Amino acid sequence: MPPLLIDTHCHLNFDSYEPDRAEVITRATAAGVTRIIIPAVDLATTRESLALAEQYPGKIFATSGVHPNSTTDFDAAILAEIEALAQKPHMVAIGEIGLDYYRDRSPKAKQFAAFEAQLELAARMTLPIIIHNREASEDIVSVLETWVKTLTGTMRERPGVMHSFSAPLEIAEKVLAMGFYLGFTGPVTFGKADDLRRVVSATPLDRILVETDGPFLTPHPYRGKRNEPAYIPLIAERIASIKQLSLDEIAAATTANAVHLFNLP
Repeated sequence: MPPLLIDTHCHLNFDSYEPDRAEVITRATAAGVTRIIIPAVDLATTRESLALAEQYPGKIFATSGVHPNSTTDFDAAILAEIEALAQKPHMVAIGEIGLDYYRDRSPKAKQFAAFEAQLELAARMTLPIIIHNREASEDIVSVLETWVKTLTGTMRERPGVMHSFSAPLEIAEKVLAMGFYLGFTGPVTFGKADDLRRVVSATPLDRILVETDGPFLTPHPYRGKRNEPAYIPLIAERIASIKQLSLDEIAAATTANAVHLFNLP
């Protein structure tokens, strides 16, 4: 039996999975992936992730939120809908939220407003956050440093995860000091990703999560093809190699981390 793992970030609702979604889930189970979290990027995908979580209870979990690239029309009504959906069963986080300076799809002012509003909502609902960061590390760290000071209770030790971490080590050290987890994806297996592997090496075992970010960021040796949760063991194996631990140890740690962060049953 393979080690048990959790894919904490897979866009399983996306159209690229439409032809064979049931088979993708079956392959994930066969590979030892016991649970999958689907991150939202807007209200439509929040509803889609919730529908899949209802279809596969205990296997799939959902999140509610608006991605920075989808914030152009963000307003109080959208925030209210995010909150209403976040109260449904199977919902485990607010996200993915954050800042994206790589793609010019939403003005920075709108991104900031949506990010800060959703951070406040997460704190109020005591739900962890899933952070999207694309070439915006300094601003994200600045916002989060202010936000974490407002947190109380369990939120102080489980504020959220920096999804698909790719920033420099100094940024990792700052967000780890705030209590965040780091999610690692397929690029950790890429030949030229030495800087990322140094971040993995420096990250405490109790702060690591594994993600596919499927259908994107497929790990070696399937790079260039559609990613899926069954490939999570490839990411975990690479992390095990970096940490000089067994796959079983990485699986046990990352599963425990995901259960703790997202308050999974």
